[in-house]
Amino acid sequence: MNLIPADPTLSGKPARAKQPATTPAEAMSGADAGDSTASTIASSAPAPVPPVISSSPLATPTLTAGVASVTHLTEKLAEYMNAADLKKVKEAYRFSDEMHLGQVRKSGEPYISHPIAVAEICADWKLDAQAIMAALLHDVMEDQDVKKEELIERFGAPVANLVDGLSKLEKIEFQSQIEAQAENFRKMLLAMASDVRVILIKLADRLHNMRTMEVMAPAKKARISSETMEVYVPIAHRLGLNNIYRELQDLSFSHLYPLRYRTLAKAVKAARGNRREVVKKILESVKNTLSMASIEAEVYGREKTLYGIYKKMRSKHLSFSQVLDVYGFRVVVDSFPNCYVALGTLHSLYKPMPGKFKDYIAIRKLNGYQSLHTTLIGPYGTPVEFQIRTQEMHRTAESGVAAHWLYKNGEANMSDLQQRTHAWLQSLLDIQQQTGDSAEFLEHVKVDLFPDSVYVFTPKSKIIALPRGATPIDFAYSIHTGIGDHTVSVNINNEPASLRTELRNGDIVEIVTDANSRPSPTWLSFVRTGKARSAIRHHLRTINLPESITLGEQLLSQALSSLGINPELEEHLAERLLNESSAKSLDELYADIGIGKRMAALVARHIFGLRGGESASAPVDHNSAAELDPVTICGSEGVSVQLAPCCLPIPGDSIVGQLRRDQGLLVHTNDCTLAKRQKIKEPDRWIAVKWGTELNRRFDSRIKLLINNEKGILARVAAEIGESDANITYVGMDEDKEHVLHQLRFTIQVKDRVHLAGLLRNVRRVAGVNRILRERS
Repeated sequence: MNLIPADPTLSGKPARAKQPATTPAEAMSGADAGDSTASTIASSAPAPVPPVISSSPLATPTLTAGVASVTHLTEKLAEYMNAADLKKVKEAYRFSDEMHLGQVRKSGEPYISHPIAVAEICADWKLDAQAIMAALLHDVMEDQDVKKEELIERFGAPVANLVDGLSKLEKIEFQSQIEAQAENFRKMLLAMASDVRVILIKLADRLHNMRTMEVMAPAKKARISSETMEVYVPIAHRLGLNNIYRELQDLSFSHLYPLRYRTLAKAVKAARGNRREVVKKILESVKNTLSMASIEAEVYGREKTLYGIYKKMRSKHLSFSQVLDVYGFRVVVDSFPNCYVALGTLHSLYKPMPGKFKDYIAIRKLNGYQSLHTTLIGPYGTPVEFQIRTQEMHRTAESGVAAHWLYKNGEANMSDLQQRTHAWLQSLLDIQQQTGDSAEFLEHVKVDLFPDSVYVFTPKSKIIALPRGATPIDFAYSIHTGIGDHTVSVNINNEPASLRTELRNGDIVEIVTDANSRPSPTWLSFVRTGKARSAIRHHLRTINLPESITLGEQLLSQALSSLGINPELEEHLAERLLNESSAKSLDELYADIGIGKRMAALVARHIFGLRGGESASAPVDHNSAAELDPVTICGSEGVSVQLAPCCLPIPGDSIVGQLRRDQGLLVHTNDCTLAKRQKIKEPDRWIAVKWGTELNRRFDSRIKLLINNEKGILARVAAEIGESDANITYVGMDEDKEHVLHQLRFTIQVKDRVHLAGLLRNVRRVAGVNRILRERS
């Protein structure tokens, strides 16, 4: 018996008068196909999707036109829902059908076919009634201007909150498409942090849109596919939704590179016949061996996706035949101990390849994935990859967090995965609290979505998972923001190490903190995680706010003076400027300029336009920095002004300033090679600077000596440096191949260029010193 009528015109309620019928062109206007709008095409009578969604590389969307049907959805829901929940879903369907009445997709099909298809995918995960209702209603706020209050009144606050989290911010005006997209993602991810069902519905929505995008313009297909690959694919992987992850990858690949996709699909199809004999022989051998060892197991071949083949060819510079030479199999056993018994049995059957074994059971991946991975030398000398896991591990590997609904009445224990997911979602909230704008928030989140990970240990043997390339600073912030903020040094495997050291699997990391220590802007150049990056930027914005405000005010005054404008802003002009720049106060505007988030020249040009001058959008002369009064550098400005570590300028050097986003002003020497390269890339971020007259501090400088390898030379050089009234902060030595000459490197603290010149003369006279010079970038 069908709970919901198959004919969408028989919903039982008349269409609202305010809901006029629209033509396909009208329904398409202003729509974004990436978010289930009328510019995409839906399948009529959507076919049922199995819980383990096919990841076959040859699967391509099949488009059929017709009338939307809810038969399959009704049958799926009746399998696990009670009558009361089914009745609620029926009401949600009727309301959605009423709202979308007359709206069509690009193919001319009723728009209601899309919400039905999204609800079907959610029903495959056996999501609850609230989630299915939200799936059916997910476009009514965005497309039909239904208010959240009305949804709360009709369907309750939980459903309304889910729909609100899925709706885009169409009514807010943004400065650019990029900013609008970033804000949409921010809203969706924060809604996901409070309820993971938001992202499950959103992924189902995106999956159906990607399956039905064939009729769209190539440019729009490429844009949506690129967005899917950058954001939705990593999210699906992070949540352990491997079937969705693989299908979205292949669909994105087919739309981004259609010719490459078709070529690979044709090659894979042709290669299957040649591989059939080898696959059959391996399967028979493995099954017989496991049976003789009394291990109950399911063994089957594992075919790579087309995108997986393409990615491996690109990353490892392999030919198609080389990638296809590796055979993949999956072994699903009946118990946890038998995973390791099966591993030993397979190793006795075929010889293992050294270094090709990974135990993801003892140390599971971030998304909860568990399996034993091993590569063996099979028949004919071909590599054979095996994944060994239990049935419960297999469920988690295929369905991730969705397994909580799929198997909540079964024996699968998802508590650990749920805790890991909750911790990641909580980190999104932490990043949001410390992030200035939506684009920055999305940047931090994207960093954390890439799947490659390293696993390190605390001194108490707790495992911490971090992205590959992470440093001790990332480790410190992953434990607690307070530890990261006060980090001064690190011991890795009981040995002192640099804070920028890349961590490796199995490292034991011990962080040394000091209550008086603070984050350094230079950390931003090597930290890897979004949490660490956002926390450092938040600290630099807040703790050093007075310095940033002072610097920003000085920079804006100089830019205004260069345009012949009085730096003093009238009250009404300041108010207009704040309204149009989205800053809450002049101090906030100055601080943004001081940390490099806004360019003083562009703000000055905008003020010029507000005062009735030429257009605020007129081009800015990037060479005008040389005409402005230089910013005075005293060396005691704090972290809002930094001396570049690449060239270490000292008083007396000719210098130039670089405004870096969220890091303030970085001072280079004029002849710094790094500065010269960056000037070409970002010419508008460079300003004139000069040394002040009162400099009451010492400055770091690097010197290099070529010395004879003789007794006491280091002591004599160090003594002469001390006699020259300089402090040594670092000593290093490089030995040449003949062991006759050595290179000594010192970082010393001097007053200025004159002081350094005198020190160089004094050290050059030391016996055994052949050459001495100042080290540049």
